[in-house]
Amino acid sequence: MTRVYLEIGPKKAFACSLDWPGWCRVAKGEEAALDLLMDYAPRYRVVADRAGLAFQPAEPVVVARVPGSDMTDFGAPYAVPDLDQEPVEAAEAARGVALLRAAWELFDETVAASPEALRKGPRGGGRDLSRIVDHVEGAERAYARKVDVRHRPYKAEGDRDRMRAELAAVLSRPWEPPQTTGWPPRYALRRAVWHVIDHLWEIEDRR
Repeated sequence: MTRVYLEIGPKKAFACSLDWPGWCRVAKGEEAALDLLMDYAPRYRVVADRAGLAFQPAEPVVVARVPGSDMTDFGAPYAVPDLDQEPVEAAEAARGVALLRAAWELFDETVAASPEALRKGPRGGGRDLSRIVDHVEGAERAYARKVDVRHRPYKAEGDRDRMRAELAAVLSRPWEPPQTTGWPPRYALRRAVWHVIDHLWEIEDRR
């Protein structure tokens, strides 16, 4: 089965896979979110293929529901499910980091192949390419601090890659509670992969 949890906000719901970090979609209502999650399976398969993992999802099975917030409605998965407090074995950690590295690679390749000016929304909104890249990298540093990986804003060539290497090393380790950082590693990994993939798809859709 495809284990999914639902984060339910006042107006929208996120459907997030527990076993495939970053495969999360938001929509107005639980069923719509689950349908959208499955609609995006072919696009997520590209990430799994890059990571060298066989991605053959079955029908989603909701194993948990967590209350969301205004952040859910804004479009970011924000709640940390209790399931993320379970121990993380070495194999799961390595698999998750492989997906994170695949997302990074695909994002960088997409950025390199895309124009600076991206198609605007129906009301003229939407960031251009360089601002999306800055946003992704800034958020990534903030997420890394949640697992005690701390880096200043990037100034020198290679700063970003050094931060990513340290973050990947931390998230590659087995983990057991109690939680001593801002986020448990399983959630930090899911949030990081989701954010990179979400903006990867945004660029693909708007270029």
